[in-house]
Amino acid sequence: MVILISGTTHTGKTNLSQRLMEKYKIPYLSVDNLKMGLIRSGKTSLTVYDDAQLTLYLWSIVKEIIKTVIENKQNIIIEGCYIPFDWQKDFDNNYLFAIKHYCLVMTAEYIETHLNDILQFENVIEKRVLTEIKKEQLIEENKNNLLLCQKYDLEYILIDKNYQINIQL
Repeated sequence: MVILISGTTHTGKTNLSQRLMEKYKIPYLSVDNLKMGLIRSGKTSLTVYDDAQLTLYLWSIVKEIIKTVIENKQNIIIEGCYIPFDWQKDFDNNYLFAIKHYCLVMTAEYIETHLNDILQFENVIEKRVLTEIKKEQLIEENKNNLLLCQKYDLEYILIDKNYQINIQL
């Protein structure tokens, strides 16, 4: 089984993946770590600011990892914001049955009332060097992700009143 966890920055993708790994003993791959490894090793000329190009570049690798995992009857959790919303087009039914996707989406109300909590927990798993996230940007990105989830008929977890995510495998 492949579990994809997507969402914009600061939605808790890595923390959720870590918790699922500990609970179900399934390894996870952070697409952000893959990104940084490729950038730092010089395997790509893209930078951390090239989001659209990074999504295409990273997804070309990640989708083949997913196929290999399924073919080998293995399990993995893959998390990151570089999972395209039209990801399903890259797999036929022989693969799709083994992939479960969750997109984490925060409502504007949640962000408005919990911004300090969001920023407090940003380093709970990954140690970020510098935070430049703005509330308005976070609200806009989450609204956009919700619309794209709906457009592509993707499962999403709406974080509204409190932050409680419980995924049962």
